[in-house]
Amino acid sequence: MRGVELDKIYCADCRAMREVDDDSVQLIVTSPPYNVGKEYTQHRDAMELREYLAFLKQVWQECTRVLCRGGRLAVNIANTGRKPYVPLSAYIAEQLFDLGLLMRGEIIWDKGPSVGISTAWGSFARASNPTLRDVHEYILIFCKESYKLEQTHGKESGIANLEFVEWTKSVWHQPEDQITDAGKTMWRFDTLSKKRDRNAPDHPAPFPIDLPMRLMLIYTNIGDIVLDPFMGSGTTALAAKLTHRHFIGYEISQKYCQIAEERLQKFVPGERLVPPPKLKKTRVKKSRRAAGEESPTR
Repeated sequence: MRGVELDKIYCADCRAMREVDDDSVQLIVTSPPYNVGKEYTQHRDAMELREYLAFLKQVWQECTRVLCRGGRLAVNIANTGRKPYVPLSAYIAEQLFDLGLLMRGEIIWDKGPSVGISTAWGSFARASNPTLRDVHEYILIFCKESYKLEQTHGKESGIANLEFVEWTKSVWHQPEDQITDAGKTMWRFDTLSKKRDRNAPDHPAPFPIDLPMRLMLIYTNIGDIVLDPFMGSGTTALAAKLTHRHFIGYEISQKYCQIAEERLQKFVPGERLVPPPKLKKTRVKKSRRAAGEESPTR
């Protein structure tokens, strides 16, 4: 790469990632501000919807530019609002389609362990105004020009076999020490993953380290480059370090750039916060496709 310095967080606006070469990044993992009035520094998180979507479109244009052929974009987003409900995942998917990206699917992240037992505002146990309470978020997976990663810096991803079996399902359950049913289809963990990342900082929009770490192990090889245009407190960078990838980050807030740097300074080489799952009486039924049937996307 000519211009960018690897393993660095640029304290700059991601709508103009001038330091990053065209077609140079294998994976982008990010969770943009959800525009729900969070108290970020140097970002107004309460735009009018049209303005917010225009802001995101500029970011996705830059992401498309820097992705290599076959590179992947994983966007973690939640739908917001109730009156009216705002399907941000649908709006963002439409933007990415318009940019010519190819959709590979979507993952449902179940946040059940951290939502408690309260209910959404509306009528309680009456039909007058029952309101659904979202306990999940989406991770939209897109790729550029090709379904196959055609430019990589390594040959091995480092993912364990059972991790691959579990994490390529469309819904994510909470990580467990013992996996007893390979048919489970959910990624489920709390928003902070405090038990798995003891140094996780306070942040207005928690981003659990399990999320970028899994995506890196699935979609990249060791030595590949991962970019997060909304780096925040540095969780994606830390996950890259833990999985032996290079990272590039953009973050407009000086405060969070500093927090991210402090977290990275505490990094212990070789440490892995998320241990591979253990096999316990796991039975995996072979599908026709797993038995050799060609995928329609190959």
